[in-house]
Amino acid sequence: MDKFFKLSEHGTTVRTEVLAGLTTFFAMSYILFVNPQMLSQTGMPAQGVFLATIIGSVVGTLMMAFYANLPYAQAPGMGLNAFFTFTVVFGMGYSWKEALGMVFICGLISLVITLTNVRKMIIESIPNALRSAISAGIGIFLAYVGIKNAGLLKFSIDPHTYTVAGEGADKANAAITANSAAVPGLVSFNSPTVLLALAGLAITVFFVIKGIKGGIILSILTTTVLAIVFGIVDLSTIDFSSTHLGAAVNDLGKIFGAALGSEGLGSLITNTSRLPETLMAILAFSLTDIFDTIGTLIGTGEKVGIVATNGENHQSAKLDKALYSDLVATSVGAIAGTSNVTTYVESAAGIGAGGRTGLTALVVAICFAVSSIFSPLLAIVPTAATAPILIIVGIMMLSSLKNIHWDDMAEAVPAFFTSIFMGFSYSITNGIAAGFITYTVTKLVKGEAKEVHSMIWILDALFILNFISMALH
Repeated sequence: MDKFFKLSEHGTTVRTEVLAGLTTFFAMSYILFVNPQMLSQTGMPAQGVFLATIIGSVVGTLMMAFYANLPYAQAPGMGLNAFFTFTVVFGMGYSWKEALGMVFICGLISLVITLTNVRKMIIESIPNALRSAISAGIGIFLAYVGIKNAGLLKFSIDPHTYTVAGEGADKANAAITANSAAVPGLVSFNSPTVLLALAGLAITVFFVIKGIKGGIILSILTTTVLAIVFGIVDLSTIDFSSTHLGAAVNDLGKIFGAALGSEGLGSLITNTSRLPETLMAILAFSLTDIFDTIGTLIGTGEKVGIVATNGENHQSAKLDKALYSDLVATSVGAIAGTSNVTTYVESAAGIGAGGRTGLTALVVAICFAVSSIFSPLLAIVPTAATAPILIIVGIMMLSSLKNIHWDDMAEAVPAFFTSIFMGFSYSITNGIAAGFITYTVTKLVKGEAKEVHSMIWILDALFILNFISMALH
């Protein structure tokens, strides 16, 4: 084990890697329940999507483990599955089979830009200040996700300032989109779940500050025990018969390969009248998939050695392998029957717990595979137990803000928009887009347009084109 994953070389141990893998898995296991619920609204069988989610996650994460030897986990991306459901299917009128075809094309696009080193060129074109801002932005994003998952926030929405997504959608499960009139605030601390999350946060802070080894996974276990003791998690509700693995396999057969069929990819190719609209949807899919992955890898890359720590924009060979793992996962996931598979930002939780090699990813992959049989057990670990981990890891990642020269407004403005937009718009891609565009604007104002890398200009144009497309829909 030590020789294969080079544990000693990375200054880690089997125990540390296993605990890191468990930490990452529990932090992201919600996707096993959320993704089927989200995609099933399009007419896809939920149990089939459940298995497709596992297949895409296992394949991508095993690639990270054995090919890249990196501690990253992959799964269908949140945001990407919402775009799949509410924008492409409900909003634009494509069938779920056609949407899967688009996801497969995204995998092919990723293959082309990776083989031609375009992805690597993109990463190397990012200024060092924006790299630090991306890392901090992911920290803000993680902390915000943790605060939301802990149930600490409520949102007040004014009448007539929101829309319910999708005509013909299941209104009970449809997404509600509110405008900026929605105001966040703290909840009243009278909910057992919220109080549990606060207790979990206190426990996590104690373990982390004390420097106790395995403290992060210990905090998850301790908080889970508290949830059981106080009845927040009811063990009597666990029913192993609810897995219906056989029925899930049958449902998987209904969606497996649909992306490549005549009603999927075939329909997209033959319907030339919708080609411009199809290309814009694929562009949106691809930009989000590419930059979610790039943002995560840059934000956490220094600790695991895939991004240079000497201030230079030269990347390691491990980065190439990480990018290949991502594109394979997206392609396989589309064939299996799920939306874009991407590198999960929750991997930072495992890295924060000490994960440094592919053994961490292997543990995550095994947990996903086992989940196909024991999925009800996942309900034992409440989100209130994993939310504090995301908050603490987010705090850790904010340290990269010290690398930004805040007294230089030309550097501070794009860094601010990168990090803040990443968290508050709930999108790594939106943060990077805001940072790239404002970076270019500041350079233009200073008369230093020649210093802007040609790749940044191209990406600015694509981001703006994507925003225009979103405005038209």
